[in-house]
Amino acid sequence: MELVQWQQRFENWLKAHHATDDTAHDISHFRRVWNIAQRLMKDLPVDPLVILTACYFHDIVSLPKNHPQRGRSSQLAAERTMAILRDDFADFPAHHYAAIQHAIEAHSFSAGITPLTDEAKIVQDADRLEALGAIGLARVFAVSGALGVPLFDPEDPFADARELNDRAYALDHFQSKLLRLPGTMQTAAGRQLARQSADVLIQFMARLSAELRGDYEGIDAAVVQRFRDSL
Repeated sequence: MELVQWQQRFENWLKAHHATDDTAHDISHFRRVWNIAQRLMKDLPVDPLVILTACYFHDIVSLPKNHPQRGRSSQLAAERTMAILRDDFADFPAHHYAAIQHAIEAHSFSAGITPLTDEAKIVQDADRLEALGAIGLARVFAVSGALGVPLFDPEDPFADARELNDRAYALDHFQSKLLRLPGTMQTAAGRQLARQSADVLIQFMARLSAELRGDYEGIDAAVVQRFRDSL
């Protein structure tokens, strides 16, 4: 079966079985991760069906950030994916199961599982790249809004004199996770894209800093320098 046919079947299944209010982990997210993965895997000797399947099901279970078992979310997603493939896609090639399970388990930042295959490295990079850039910026505030988390600490927005806590302030998530992602990229193409996309977040932070000081025309160059140096 052609790859595009598997993709359509996966999308049809998700539309019928994966209705969710979690806009950060919906079918649009799966599509975007797959689109990024295709760019990363170009000209590499990898199995595209493994990558496609992992991209479309990696967040089929996605526990909220404040859930006590958040660190097991990717493992639960992998287990659920295996059940879906066996029960609802009986013609799916079973010899891909192990590679898909590993790619899904290893994609998660909070799980801390090292990807061991090229397919798993690409899926991990693609998912992390989707958390950066303009879409990543929007996702942070969408998730934080759903959880009722304030945008930032008005007294210390960049945590200069306090501990970072992204469960208390949305902006803290930039430093606690997102700006660390470029350093975790597994592929050369992923590293290049991550640095470019992280700069979108830095520019936002610099503009926010300027506005908080009453400057509505410029950006805070010191913030740009500080966080670019950390990449």
